[in-house]
Amino acid sequence: MRITQGTFSFLPDLTDEQITKQIDYCLSRGWALGVEYTDDPHPRNTYWEMYGAPMFDLRDPAGIMQELAQCRATFPNHYIRLTAFDSTQGVESLVVAFIVNRPKVEPGFRLVRHEQAGRSIRYTIESYAVQAQPEGARY
Repeated sequence: MRITQGTFSFLPDLTDEQITKQIDYCLSRGWALGVEYTDDPHPRNTYWEMYGAPMFDLRDPAGIMQELAQCRATFPNHYIRLTAFDSTQGVESLVVAFIVNRPKVEPGFRLVRHEQAGRSIRYTIESYAVQAQPEGARY
């Protein structure tokens, strides 16, 4: 199952050269970039783990690509995304987020059916990554 989240989600995976061009675009607008990772890309899991601090002071894509390379080396079997924040309005607003690394095998999700009172049916999505190892045992 291929997870499709964020900007460019329905395109093939970006090459490092294409990622560098996107970083350059973000930096040209004065946006700060951050590197985040997770093994559970559930659609409601919006807060991934930060890899280092957001890079507010970098103006060269090479520094961000170096941070990305370190994150890939540390977490090769996780999803990694780049996020860009626009602080011009006085708030850190996310303007771009895209996946730049995927595990070799994407675990996917299962649909769980819950029958409620009055014949109502509720569905939830559970990540196979979370089922394989509980929280706290995956890192």
